[in-house]
Amino acid sequence: MRVVGFSLVANAVRLDFPVIEALRSILPLVEELVVNVGPSTDGTRELVTGLHDPRIRVLDGRWDTSEGGRMLAHETQRALDACRGDWAIYIQADEVLHEAGVTPLTTAMAAAWRDPRVEGLLVDFLHFYGTPEWVGGGRPWYRREVRVVRPGGSARSHGDAQGFRAGPDDRKLRARRSGATYHHYGWARPLAALGVKRELDNALLYAGADRRAPLGPRLPWEVGTRPFGGSHPAVMREWIAARRDAVSPGFAPRRWDARRLALHASLGIERLTGWRPFERAGYVEV
Repeated sequence: MRVVGFSLVANAVRLDFPVIEALRSILPLVEELVVNVGPSTDGTRELVTGLHDPRIRVLDGRWDTSEGGRMLAHETQRALDACRGDWAIYIQADEVLHEAGVTPLTTAMAAAWRDPRVEGLLVDFLHFYGTPEWVGGGRPWYRREVRVVRPGGSARSHGDAQGFRAGPDDRKLRARRSGATYHHYGWARPLAALGVKRELDNALLYAGADRRAPLGPRLPWEVGTRPFGGSHPAVMREWIAARRDAVSPGFAPRRWDARRLALHASLGIERLTGWRPFERAGYVEV
């Protein structure tokens, strides 16, 4: 069974993505790791090649911003199309596989390899918010996503590259849980990096219009945010320690409104029953 990996990144230094940690976290699982590096002026390509691992193959992506949000899916697909193997593990530049998930993910790939019903494997997610010491919960955050697919098959990167669909009708992939967990640090980066990301999102998605308001000195409190009591991936320890003084200093209060009351009710139901009302999943579990 040949396992490969793929990812994409641009402006990793300006955006302060833990991309090196992300790549290192899946290297123990793969024979090759394809990284689509977009146009960058901050040394992102040199950062990736600086890992000096012969398994890493860099693609110089076109990253046509005139495509808007679809560009991310197209460039993710370019990386997947370059993969040759039985399984391809996808990881984004702000996601890190916890080392405790290496064995479960390996076992899940081996078990599903010869089962044609399984088109992808799911990983669970922990979404860090504000700092690496707090996690988001409830409906604003997805619980799991497809992060392992069969290269050369029907899986296609979908939407803004969060997940995958199959075929011309965008059918949901048939996927199985792996038991592995990705730690998502996109909202736990320093506030300056989050501000740059907000500007780039406005330029890419809204033609430069300020559709996403500038961030304040503190991130707003979200329903379901709670302290994190687990362990971070070992590859993240230095990254986290170096940014302790640059992340959001607590949370800004928010007024209760109809949306937040609904989120609070949904969270209560989920905690009592394990069921998340109106959850939107981009896959079908098999």
